[in-house]
Amino acid sequence: MNTAEIIQLTEKYVLPTYGRLPLAPVRGEGARVWDAEGREYLDFVGGIAVCSLGHCHPAVVKAICEQASRLMHVSNLYYIEPQARLARLLVENSCGDKVFFCNSGAEAVEAAIKLARKYGKLRGGPQKHHIVTAERSFHGRTMGAVTATGQAKYREPFDPLVPGFSYVPFNDVEALSRAVGPHTCAVILEPVQGEGGVRAATREFLAAARELCDRYDALLIFDEVQCGLGRTGKLFAYEHYGVEPDAFTLAKALGGGFPIGALVVKERAAIFAPGDHASTFGGNPLACAAALAAVESIIGEGLVENAARVGEYFKERLVDLSRRFNLVREVRGLGLMLGMELAVEGKAVVAGCQERGLLINCVDNHVLRFLPPLVVTERDVDRAVNILAAVLAEVG
Repeated sequence: MNTAEIIQLTEKYVLPTYGRLPLAPVRGEGARVWDAEGREYLDFVGGIAVCSLGHCHPAVVKAICEQASRLMHVSNLYYIEPQARLARLLVENSCGDKVFFCNSGAEAVEAAIKLARKYGKLRGGPQKHHIVTAERSFHGRTMGAVTATGQAKYREPFDPLVPGFSYVPFNDVEALSRAVGPHTCAVILEPVQGEGGVRAATREFLAAARELCDRYDALLIFDEVQCGLGRTGKLFAYEHYGVEPDAFTLAKALGGGFPIGALVVKERAAIFAPGDHASTFGGNPLACAAALAAVESIIGEGLVENAARVGEYFKERLVDLSRRFNLVREVRGLGLMLGMELAVEGKAVVAGCQERGLLINCVDNHVLRFLPPLVVTERDVDRAVNILAAVLAEVG
């Protein structure tokens, strides 16, 4: 099928829940994808931080093929070797002690919300159910996760939502101190907000969250679905801050392109018992085999270090652009999770880059978000920046 045929078929049969760009990638390798007509694109969206190893990484492809020929699914009524091995790998490389597996970031957040509510009831009774999150946050589309999301545009169409949530301005220590109290069971935060405009937490904000949760016996939960697993130049974003959460969520990069999510918890928060929570497909052999290969590659191939090094180079190049173009307000982010805030809407810039062979996206209407694979090189960055400069000159 050609691109026009793919678009026509999609619009006829698929619910229109996405604002899609006129592009239909059919093949990918490393940091590049090709459309149905064979045109090449440099992919700095990366499946929105999913394809951290790039497209079709050989280790992930091999693991999926071998596991698919052996055993794709078995119920969690039984013990699953790849699941156990993946849990060990995550625990040995993080502050966590136990892992629950699911299929997505939203599901991981739902598990975290249920964990927090159970913890609160065990520690303080039914009145200890309040959960605090941050404005501009994004935690998913399911009912609990969208309630936790601190953006009204995602919540309001689906009111009434889950009760017991409140929101504070990101990085506002005083507001957080006022919001957290004896009835709080958890504070849920992204160390680096992605959908909210690529905004990194301050050290003071996360330290205050840790102190408040300790004071009121609440769980500190980090959402690392987008910023985790090497994206920021550390294996986990919390490592930038010297603050350890009681639990954190993972997904996106975890499966190297294959769907899987996880909730990693410290021993004090490992309170789920049989029947408390479950997932039919969560932690299945195929997903865990893919994730094992992906995480081992991220760690073993030096991709965390590459994200830090190339990310710093990329940020410097973007800052140079900000000096050249008045329509650039700010460049921010960590590692290969970068944002460029514009004085104009970013839609035209995204479209112009796509026309020239570069895929980026825009969040919060004005922020260009860059999430290239962790295998990206300085040469790839130079090509991307040159395209972006040409588009900014045209738009400006």
